Amino acid sequence: MYELKTKQTDNSVIEFIEQVDSPKKREDAYRLLDIFTETTGFEAKMWGPSIIGFGSYHYKYESGHEGDAPLVGFSPRKAKISLYFAPGDKKREELLKEFGKHTSGKACVYINKVADINEDVLKELIKQSITFLNEMYSNQ
Repeated sequence: MYELKTKQTDNSVIEFIEQVDSPKKREDAYRLLDIFTETTGFEAKMWGPSIIGFGSYHYKYESGHEGDAPLVGFSPRKAKISLYFAPGDKKREELLKEFGKHTSGKACVYINKVADINEDVLKELIKQSITFLNEMYSNQ
């Protein structure tokens, strides 16, 4: 049976941020922590060893694979900061046009530093992702 790697843990978010090598990236992680906490209304929780997540939802795919994941989150990684939003949301692409300097993958948006982005658009991305996931998975 497939075992989900990224699960919510009881590890300390603050201790994790304090272990970030770069002082600038650590400062950005605290700024993101404030923005995500204020925007979501959820307490930050560690998901796996390196993702700071907010809220959670239960998903189930047609394949039968199911699990829990944070509604939104971020991770201050060595190379870039990863921001986690809902994959598949068409409105995300529209918001990203106004976001600032970033690259994106299926579920992640990557930034170098918070100063490169529009914080108001970040708040909209967070809200939109939560709305999208709540609508998509509300009846599961």
